[in-house]
Amino acid sequence: MQIGLLGYGTVGKAFYALVEEQPALTVKTLLTRRPRGVGCRETADYNHIVNDPEIDLVVELIGGIHPAYEYICAALKAKKHVVTANKAVVCAYYEEFVRLAQENGVCLRCTAAAGGGIPWLSSLGRVAQMDKVTAVEGILNGTTNYILSEMTARNAAYDGLLKEAQQLGYAEADPTDDVEGYDARRKLVLSADLAFSALVQEQDIPCVGISRMTVGDIAWARERGLVWKLIARAERKEGAISAFVCPTLFPASTPESQTNGSANLVSLYAERIGKQSFSGAGAGGWPTASNVLGDCLQIAGGASAFYSDKPVTPLPVNNQDAPKSWLFRSFGRYTVRQETAADAFEAYAAVLEADPGALLAYLPYGML
Repeated sequence: MQIGLLGYGTVGKAFYALVEEQPALTVKTLLTRRPRGVGCRETADYNHIVNDPEIDLVVELIGGIHPAYEYICAALKAKKHVVTANKAVVCAYYEEFVRLAQENGVCLRCTAAAGGGIPWLSSLGRVAQMDKVTAVEGILNGTTNYILSEMTARNAAYDGLLKEAQQLGYAEADPTDDVEGYDARRKLVLSADLAFSALVQEQDIPCVGISRMTVGDIAWARERGLVWKLIARAERKEGAISAFVCPTLFPASTPESQTNGSANLVSLYAERIGKQSFSGAGAGGWPTASNVLGDCLQIAGGASAFYSDKPVTPLPVNNQDAPKSWLFRSFGRYTVRQETAADAFEAYAAVLEADPGALLAYLPYGML
């Protein structure tokens, strides 16, 4: 199978190296803005890829919304399979991409867009075909997990660890998407769409990140045998879903608490098979590239158009469900309240107006 590769950054370079070890796959053309000196044809003109009848598969690793959206649409319309690791563009155009793939009889895969090196979306799709998935949740961002893990282990401050994460390549120069929870939210949207055969709007999911975390918050949790993690959660409701991204407190003995560094841990809950959890490297060139390669091999082996061919239905986010336990920290004081997720996030927005450094956390194990 001949591949047109878009992008030669950290993931693209690792993917190219992995493909060289696969006799069934060949990168014929690389789209790049500057010469790379690799052993395939290089071009800055996407038409050399999309109009090449010998290229069967386009692998998009440039990131961002544009021109990735235009490139993916053009490839699908040209009846070329597409593999991407781009969570932002798939989250924004999920329905259109799936429809174009189905209309043109080609495959669309994006396993690396959520979970890094974990085969999360492919596993989720497999279960969704066999059983009714009722909820998905987990640690879906390696940057925030690294920062929280190191804050817990070293009693270090957030600002210094963010700079450290940037130096190590775990965080971007502009870390907003990671630390404010937006990256995890996009991965949650993809997971919920696939799990529930749904279309969920990213902006409808309330989101609190970790940028307001302090060493005092870490100490408060440690005194109670708890550990902080940033968790994304979506649960199926009648005609809707309940979903949010929020710092969450777990007992120190739980698998979530023991998932450290840039690792991810994500779980699904299904009616018959119960809970299944998946963990592993959540970021990095080689883990992400391995999932991209896995998608390519699935397509070469005859994978279907998407992980699931079930029709999708737009679903609203409705967080007016059963009351849960929430922790509010404002002006240095901690308060535990029992209320719905909708009420908790609404109350937190009001608290932020008075105290911009306030924090909200979810307590899945109940009141303290």
